[in-house]
Amino acid sequence: MKAMTQPCSGVVIGGSAGALEALNAVLPMLPARFMPPVIVVMHQLSSGPSLLPGLFALRCAMPVHEAEDKLPVQPGHLYLAPPDYHLLLEQDPEAPAGARLALSVAPPVRFSRPSIDVLFESAAVAWRAGVLGVLLSGANDDGARGLAVIRAAGGQAWVQSPESATVETMPQEAIARGAADRILNLEAIGHGLARLIE
Repeated sequence: MKAMTQPCSGVVIGGSAGALEALNAVLPMLPARFMPPVIVVMHQLSSGPSLLPGLFALRCAMPVHEAEDKLPVQPGHLYLAPPDYHLLLEQDPEAPAGARLALSVAPPVRFSRPSIDVLFESAAVAWRAGVLGVLLSGANDDGARGLAVIRAAGGQAWVQSPESATVETMPQEAIARGAADRILNLEAIGHGLARLIE
């Protein structure tokens, strides 16, 4: 198992079908003193505003925000992709966490907007070996390619174990590509993230 070669600059998490339950298990395990920013893309319907920021704000110790274009990323904050926009990270030496958010209406990738691959690939460029990518339950292969890019940049790649996922396709695709450093159930993902600050 490959260890991170530098302190964690940020965590990017992606999921689709079954990922809401997974996020509900993992994100509340992060303590208020958890400093790496957390950026989440979850496939969701494009109609109407997202209910996810309000839902997780009630359950999480970290401050929770819906991502906004050009917003500087703050340590210790959780950002959720809005419906129907790709969410990317851009390097920004002036931002507290070294990156800012960017929203894009570029065409869907692998039939999805927001796309997990788009977030993961941009995070690999922005944070290089400091990024930790986590891929959760889902029904397609979005995220598998992006997780491989994170590994190639020197970052860490964690995948929810298929047997613990509501829908195992997404984790299985990442594992089949050799894109996983660790294959973990939800409790182990939560505990592993919390240990990043020890």
